[in-house]
Amino acid sequence: MELRHLRYLLAVAEHGNFTRAAQALHVSQPTLSQQVKQLERSLRVQLLDRSGRTVRLTDAGEAFARYARRALQDLAAAERAVLDVQDLSRGTLRLAMTPTFTAYLAGPLVAEFHERHPGITMEISELTQDQIEAALLDDRLDLGIAFDDSRRPAVAATPLFVEALGLVVGAAHPCAGHPGPLPVGELDIDRGAYRLALLTRDFATRLHVDGYLAEHRVRPHIAVEADSISALVEIVSRGTLATVLPEAIAREQPRLYPVPVEPALPARTVVLLHRDAAYRGAAARAFTELATGWAKARGLTGGNPLA
Repeated sequence: MELRHLRYLLAVAEHGNFTRAAQALHVSQPTLSQQVKQLERSLRVQLLDRSGRTVRLTDAGEAFARYARRALQDLAAAERAVLDVQDLSRGTLRLAMTPTFTAYLAGPLVAEFHERHPGITMEISELTQDQIEAALLDDRLDLGIAFDDSRRPAVAATPLFVEALGLVVGAAHPCAGHPGPLPVGELDIDRGAYRLALLTRDFATRLHVDGYLAEHRVRPHIAVEADSISALVEIVSRGTLATVLPEAIAREQPRLYPVPVEPALPARTVVLLHRDAAYRGAAARAFTELATGWAKARGLTGGNPLA
């Protein structure tokens, strides 16, 4: 048995077809078919069901594939460990963050990391928290920035800071510069004073806002839903709609005015995620140190250590 046998079998299982798998692997179809049959002969068991229009793993194939995937993941980690340069003169860091953080964290953290370690290639992705955790477990990511919500058992977290949310309006809104706390009930559709522009429900921030409003029995008038932080900033700053944004974003926008709400929206703990017990290279360790130091230097740290 050789490593290519494992890769070939998993490719056929993924594509459900020898032709597409061969194209993806850049080998001929006869070669691919021969190598898979050779693996089956060495194991003395049929791994693929070729009887239908789609090639599928047999029960034995499913069991074998689970271990094959794990073996290839461990091998890739071992290769990175051998090639890892402790002085950070070269290497790769695979980082993902949820969409809210790309608006205010990606810029300063990536810029400072690159300035310190220009030899490290960074691969930055914008993913949902579920996608980040799945990619960490599949060893497709080194680190992820998300919230300390319910995490999968094999995903560990390092706390970075506590993020506060706030209601903001543009200069044209009658409550711009509102001096005192606004009762949350004023956001109800029956009051009519506040129409909201919010992120779509694909965002964790939107679900957090919805939960807060539901807890206080407020039915908001949602006039606009957007899938972009920058779009919300433009819409609110130029009109009479209000929105809810992380205070870190609102502070950097001179065209937005905070409106204190009573009771305040609950804060959330921002964390750096990684696969528990997985090898972490020098680049991942350096970024973790940078991110925690960056938050501490700005007085953002808070929350309890997380397992």
